[in-house]
Amino acid sequence: MDEGYLAQFLSLFEQFDVLAAFWVNIQLTAYAAVLALVLGTVLAVMRISPVPSLRWAGATYVTLLRNTPLTIIIVFCVLGLWGQLGITLSADFQTNFFRLAAIGLGVYHAAFVCEALRSGVNTVPVGQAEAARAIGLGFWPAARLVILPQAFRGAVAPLGNVLIALIKNSTVAAAGSVAEASGLMRTMIEFRPDVILAVFFVFALGFVVLVVPVGLLTTSLSRRLAVAR
Repeated sequence: MDEGYLAQFLSLFEQFDVLAAFWVNIQLTAYAAVLALVLGTVLAVMRISPVPSLRWAGATYVTLLRNTPLTIIIVFCVLGLWGQLGITLSADFQTNFFRLAAIGLGVYHAAFVCEALRSGVNTVPVGQAEAARAIGLGFWPAARLVILPQAFRGAVAPLGNVLIALIKNSTVAAAGSVAEASGLMRTMIEFRPDVILAVFFVFALGFVVLVVPVGLLTTSLSRRLAVAR
């Protein structure tokens, strides 16, 4: 790499704030992860509920969302909720698009959180639920006090995979006009196409830095929280 090429490449970082763009992805991931975890937990309880209508509703949600492209969901949240229905979460356009994109990411990944938790429920011995019923606990108390705590322990690794997917999928928010890392990468490449390989490498490395620690952490937690059978 000659000095001229390097100087041109480094000059891009004086004109564009790459760290701020990645910070947007981190924020999107954090907000969407909270929404996905809460909604996914509710869906998981619905999926294992003794009430047929709740099981059907949960299964329908998971089937529809898992088989719908994320880009369509993000575009719907921005153009549908905001553009057509007039739902506004902030007077500032960028903040409004950010929040709508976070909702889209959250409701999409909630379906995967639900299935991850269901896999955790399958690791809970049947005797645990039977013991809960034997002491007089109904379904909801048993799920809250007995089944879900153990299910979360068994679902750490799958939930970690969902979080990793969410980090990478946060780039789809660019379809909703959110100024995140992949959108900035495209802008930088359009501005200086002669350094496209270097720009691509920097952004790819940035996501590796975000994803690898999550994978290592969830793997470690999964081993520590594993219950000997």
